[in-house]
Amino acid sequence: MKRPDFRLVHRLRVRWAEVDLQKIVFNAHYLMYFDTAITDYWRALGLPFEEAMLQLGGELYVKKASLEFHGSARFEDQLEIALKCDRVGKSSMNFSGAIFRGDQLLVSCELVYVFADPASQTSRPVPDALRTLVAYFEAGDAVLEIKTGDWTALGHPAAALRAAVFVQEQGIAPEFEWDEADSSALHAVAYNGLGQAIATGRLMSLAGRQGKISRMAVHRAVRGSRVGQRLLAVLLEAARQRGDFEVVLHAQRSVEGFYLRQGFLSRGDAFDEVGIAHIEMVKTL
Repeated sequence: MKRPDFRLVHRLRVRWAEVDLQKIVFNAHYLMYFDTAITDYWRALGLPFEEAMLQLGGELYVKKASLEFHGSARFEDQLEIALKCDRVGKSSMNFSGAIFRGDQLLVSCELVYVFADPASQTSRPVPDALRTLVAYFEAGDAVLEIKTGDWTALGHPAAALRAAVFVQEQGIAPEFEWDEADSSALHAVAYNGLGQAIATGRLMSLAGRQGKISRMAVHRAVRGSRVGQRLLAVLLEAARQRGDFEVVLHAQRSVEGFYLRQGFLSRGDAFDEVGIAHIEMVKTL
């Protein structure tokens, strides 16, 4: 039997706390696995779930969750939890899911969510914006839009993202976040299908046909969805188009691996910047 295609696949390894004495996964944990995959589904759509539902004027509630067992997962199995939205009705969304160990189907699932008023929990029509976004995603179409421009055009959404990530989340003093480079840099902002800004970065010009990327910030709810990778690609292409021969950046050590995967190389020793360990990285264009 050919394994069906799913738009989202979440991977995990079975932990000791999730199995019984026979080292078989407790039945209830399979629902947790699917719930984790649902969270990844919204992340793949670029939706910070809480903010998105607030803008849409409702909330999604589980109406039905059914499992069919075909086999058992065991301790340290590497599993893939696959998920897709089969149907968006007037006020409901139907998802089908499957858990695989390799090509072996272990568990299949049906999930039904109802879009409802958060106060009364009475159903409401699924908003057209969400309906369209899901249709685009399931069709394999782009669900993000990345805009580039100057500070006048993009300063408001970029500043809000940077304040949330650097000032509020990382505790950097506001006076260190804003500088004169904002007025001359090329800025990029990624928007999701609801028009919410979810990532930003900027590209500056240095002497000798060298560019510098800085202030890369991604909304915490959508990290891991590759939005940062896509935003970085746009900035690198802008540097390439204007004739830069290399791009440098100062990466926080915690995200050094991300930039290494994008083709950057670490250069020199680590150093402190605004109280956080950084490393200079460079990529030749």
